[in-house]
Amino acid sequence: MTLKSSSNNFDKPVGVIGIGSFGTAIANILAEKSKVIVYARKQEIVDEINFQHSAEGRSLHHNISATTDPEIICDSCEVMFPVISSSGFREVMQKFAPFLHPYHILIHGTKGLALNLPGDKSLEDVSKIKRENICTMSEVILNETVVVRVGCLAGPNLAKELSKGQPAATVVASRFNEVIVEGQRLLRSDKFQVYGNQDIIGVELSGVLKNTIAIASGALAGLGLGENARGLLISRGMVELIHLGNALGGQTQSFIGLAGIGDLVATCSSTLSRNYTVGYRLAQGETLEQINDSMEEVAEGINTVKLMKTFLEGTGMRAPITENLYKVLFEGFKVEDALYYLMKYPFNVDIDFL
Repeated sequence: MTLKSSSNNFDKPVGVIGIGSFGTAIANILAEKSKVIVYARKQEIVDEINFQHSAEGRSLHHNISATTDPEIICDSCEVMFPVISSSGFREVMQKFAPFLHPYHILIHGTKGLALNLPGDKSLEDVSKIKRENICTMSEVILNETVVVRVGCLAGPNLAKELSKGQPAATVVASRFNEVIVEGQRLLRSDKFQVYGNQDIIGVELSGVLKNTIAIASGALAGLGLGENARGLLISRGMVELIHLGNALGGQTQSFIGLAGIGDLVATCSSTLSRNYTVGYRLAQGETLEQINDSMEEVAEGINTVKLMKTFLEGTGMRAPITENLYKVLFEGFKVEDALYYLMKYPFNVDIDFL
């Protein structure tokens, strides 16, 4: 599907909305080829970027400047990369909405879900939710703005490795081929490969749902268990991820690609992953409150577990890893007890999604 651009993008700066660890990494990658304008809410961070070429101590390319004004970045940039936590994503899109036009391209890098309930209800107000009550970030953009050409980034993209220039790859997904091509043009380099996929929902869900399995993998490591246990978890987690992803509208092919199995393996094996770290610390005896209070950035998997547990209540589906992780995170269930339950769960078929 194609839609004509209002002008030539090649000479225009590129926007990055949000300057956390992943936003910083993406901004630096983009700045190798283009001028980049970053949006940050705090004036002190904008000043640090503009005068010191750093963001909260993280080094930034000299091609990057910053602003607190959504209108400036929207007027200057045709292509923008929102990289904001899912909890604040809708609010930021609402703030940008008055300055966005149908000619803009937004390619987000947020691996989370948003809730869409009537009357400003929260998840605590309901016992069940349906697919229409869950929004991926591309759906939030479409719901809150007039932007049509929307894409997402997903894949094994650990920010600390990207910031060191280590080899990596990502997927740009969109229903519009020109969004994929533009994302590839802006991001691709000798050390950063960029693949395309038109199943944007499946690619978004891959990045979201693997966070649950990453928490469980960290918990296994925290218990001191070995690679056999990790292999078991990743393979069974992949099956669970695909069943949930299919129920939410994603295609199986997307889950067995780079954004699915590639990202799953990376985050289930890396101490750099925030979600892995949450699981590890839970298994070491810390509470969720203690972990959240000490983490600089959000571990998206925590919210995903809560959302998926409520979604499961409304479907009659079973997702044993997600269900037991919910008990560990929110009901005081011991990690050891959850593992014991999963080992006794009567799985009879290895692969049942092909």
